[in-house]
Amino acid sequence: MARVAGVDSSTQSVKIVVRDSESGALLAQASHPHPDGTEVDAQHWLDALQAVIAKVGGLESLDAISIGGQQHGMVLLDSSGEVIRPALLWNDTRSAPQAAAINAAFPDIHQRTGSQLVASFTASKVRWVLENEPENAARIAAIALPHDWLSWKLSGSTDIQEIFTDRSDASGTGYFDPVNNRYIPEILQWITGKTDVVLPRIIAPGEVGARIGKTVIACGAGDNAGAALGIGALVGDLVISLGTSGTAFAVSSVPSHDQSGEVAGFADATGNFLPLACTLNAAKVFDATAKFLGVSFDEYSQLALQAAPGADGLMMAPHFDGERTPNRPDAHGAITGITHLNFTPSNIARASIEGVIAGLAYATDALRREGVEISRLLLVGGAARNKAVQEITSEIFGLPVFIPTPGEYVSEGAAIQAAWALTSQRPLWSQNEMSVTHAQPQPSVLSRYLTLISSI
Repeated sequence: MARVAGVDSSTQSVKIVVRDSESGALLAQASHPHPDGTEVDAQHWLDALQAVIAKVGGLESLDAISIGGQQHGMVLLDSSGEVIRPALLWNDTRSAPQAAAINAAFPDIHQRTGSQLVASFTASKVRWVLENEPENAARIAAIALPHDWLSWKLSGSTDIQEIFTDRSDASGTGYFDPVNNRYIPEILQWITGKTDVVLPRIIAPGEVGARIGKTVIACGAGDNAGAALGIGALVGDLVISLGTSGTAFAVSSVPSHDQSGEVAGFADATGNFLPLACTLNAAKVFDATAKFLGVSFDEYSQLALQAAPGADGLMMAPHFDGERTPNRPDAHGAITGITHLNFTPSNIARASIEGVIAGLAYATDALRREGVEISRLLLVGGAARNKAVQEITSEIFGLPVFIPTPGEYVSEGAAIQAAWALTSQRPLWSQNEMSVTHAQPQPSVLSRYLTLISSI
């Protein structure tokens, strides 16, 4: 029996699952917290990774391991492989002016990288260091991302030439071409002021990145790509993820090049593409509304299902924290269409869910504009287990909603990568069991919300 491990090194914590490479049976799992913040000493990630590996039997007990991780995070290394400064994470927004400057310097960047850059992208953070910390910038010899830095440290190497990654995570840097699978030296030179910076080599799915003793280290992946792999998403699948924020991403055989910036043109972990649009407001809106109504989350769901589709004309624009798609950072939430008859707890509950899901439908329209074909909708995240959320998602999208078995999808995807690298074949146990919810489509509700969202 071969033991393969998948890791999810996320912003909040690190999680590991260990599975039998043949059957996929779960053998062990563990987690460990990460420190809060948008700027983190990368050593914390390594310490947490080593802690969870120890909890499942140690590295020597594993035949293969792969690490999925938060995208975009900037880990700068000097020529000896030492970390130069704390890592800037995806949610550090200080480099927004640098992102705009890079877009201006490379007007065709959406064609070259698949994305217009925002502050989350690695390139903007590197440029920020160049402009604000010249002494640190002068020391830059290599640029890594969280998952590939951890893979390299786990291998025991100190040679920066031996850092490796995959195309999914590289596609979130802002200096990588996911169509031709190569870095773009002109952008790299512009953001670093150098021509000799080392970048991780790209490892294909199923290839070995490194070995330590008997243990194979696979290429790893960005978190969204790892999640798509973990739930068994296929070409034509739209994945709606309801966390603190919301994401809509699809597995596509063709790349996207959205000039508006609403769609990020990422790569997936199998050789396809993963165009993605993000909203800032999702499950937090549900939590806030339930708290306002003074009910539990289950009671909130029951209230929403007591109301008719469309909430008798009551509508909620759920832009509590501004919005990213559409790009309205200064927007605020609003409840509209209030009358004496419709201002009820059940209508408020339903309108809050309809507003969030309609926002993700708006984001999905941006994917469709990029030529993404959608044949199946998968709903994931903690809120996906809520019956009202499931039914309203089906109503708003006009599609059956497939709900995968709850799990740690990123680490599950990484475990699949580990087995793939160990055996040179993608494991069959990667197909996730799903339940299905199918409700009557409500196109008029969606139409009213799209008009509201566009006017905020």
